[in-house]
Amino acid sequence: MTTLSVLRDPTLRLIAWSMLLLGGLYASVFPYQSLVGIERLGLSETTYALILALASAVSVTSSVLLGILSDQKANRRRTALLTAGSGTLGVGLMLVAPSPLTFALCHGLLFPVATSLYGQFFALARLAQSEDGAARDAVLSTLRSALSLSFLAMLIFWTFAFDWGLDVMTVYLTATLAAVTLSTLLHLRWPRDGQTTWEDRPSGLNFRRAFAEIAEGRILIRLLLLGAIASAGNLYMILAALVFNASPTRDTGDAALYIGLVAGWEVPFILLLPLLTRRIRRATLLAAGTLLYVTHLALMPVLTESAWLWVLTLLAGLGGAAILTLPIAYFQDLLDGRPGAAGAMLALQRLAAELLAAAAFALGAVIGGGYLVTALMGATIALLGAIALLWIDRPRRSAF
Repeated sequence: MTTLSVLRDPTLRLIAWSMLLLGGLYASVFPYQSLVGIERLGLSETTYALILALASAVSVTSSVLLGILSDQKANRRRTALLTAGSGTLGVGLMLVAPSPLTFALCHGLLFPVATSLYGQFFALARLAQSEDGAARDAVLSTLRSALSLSFLAMLIFWTFAFDWGLDVMTVYLTATLAAVTLSTLLHLRWPRDGQTTWEDRPSGLNFRRAFAEIAEGRILIRLLLLGAIASAGNLYMILAALVFNASPTRDTGDAALYIGLVAGWEVPFILLLPLLTRRIRRATLLAAGTLLYVTHLALMPVLTESAWLWVLTLLAGLGGAAILTLPIAYFQDLLDGRPGAAGAMLALQRLAAELLAAAAFALGAVIGGGYLVTALMGATIALLGAIALLWIDRPRRSAF
């Protein structure tokens, strides 16, 4: 029913198609950028790390600034078109003129700006979807599942394409096709500013006041706790290949299958999640999802040689559905009336998650004990975040 309601609404339908294209774009670029940068273009690991650091800073900064600006001016169409154009230019340059300088420009600056589209799409969905509660959760889940579905499909395509002998640089062909199609779609279908069926009033907040709003204690603590929860997913992506590579019986094919199964399970569970949000609070669902996800994270190094390893993908899919989807509506409620800033909070959450995952990885390396200790460190951070969020959002008066 929710899928039909999304398809019947022209704006939500636009977002769904855009999410499909964005997932294909992400899957063409992110999994292979280290291979392209280091192996093909000859960048040193230090230079590549600096480009990644620049990309992270640009992605977060642009998401926050553009989110606040779109609320401030209510010029969401112009913002989306410029953002999509930045990504198209970046991957297009890599297609026609690959070089170390082009790589730094694309992956360090232009494409990271384009990642802010993720938050902009959900900001538009918040404006277009008047319902709250379970109805909105169902719509957001459907939209989010579109990205996961196309991401998985593109990964499967490239797995076979490389087996057929296609060169890794060909990923920029599908990336450019997806980016051009996305930019064209947004140009043709994104509602024109000031001519929408809903009211989108400028917030009137300058940047100082907007940043002060985000930095309020009740918002900042929840942002950090949600970042702690999401850090389990970031640490999983760091550890997965390493754990399988260290195994005497597993190989990269097993790692790809494991990651693919996790992503595959996430899609149906994301679609089914709204059935639970009708009856259970988001903080409770996030805590339950975190418990399932960290169980998979902690047991992955333990069960690598066992057939029970593949059962963990089910736990990861169940938990990941909650961790990936529920923060979207959570931030929208937290910053009610500021859909652009709420979308930007997703980027800030991602930054917090990346930093905490890196800290868990570094701490695990210092303590020693292998990848199991590192996984347990990350699981502990995520669980503590979930427990704290559950306590703060308990159904009685909170100090925050």
